[in-house]
Amino acid sequence: MNTPISKKKPYWIYILHCENNTYYTGYTTNLMKRYQSHKKGTGCKYTRSFKPISLAQSWEIMGDKSLAMKLEHRIKKLSRTKKEELIASPHLLYTLLCSDDS
Repeated sequence: MNTPISKKKPYWIYILHCENNTYYTGYTTNLMKRYQSHKKGTGCKYTRSFKPISLAQSWEIMGDKSLAMKLEHRIKKLSRTKKEELIASPHLLYTLLCSDDS
């Protein structure tokens, strides 16, 4: 008898650069589909008002939705300057993993 192998879903954390020169952060299991929905105006309320002009950065998180949600939240709390540093140096995401929640 064969036992099915558990397949973990990849989660993506992404930062969009929007037409009003702001950044929008989100997470998804299908990055390109989600990006297209933002561009079409069928994504979230924010990107319906301020369409994305580019996918500024993205990271793949394997199989852990809670980690993806936590990182999304931490990125959203960053200042614009810190978000731009993160976009320019994607490896800095790992410092958010180690940062305190406070």
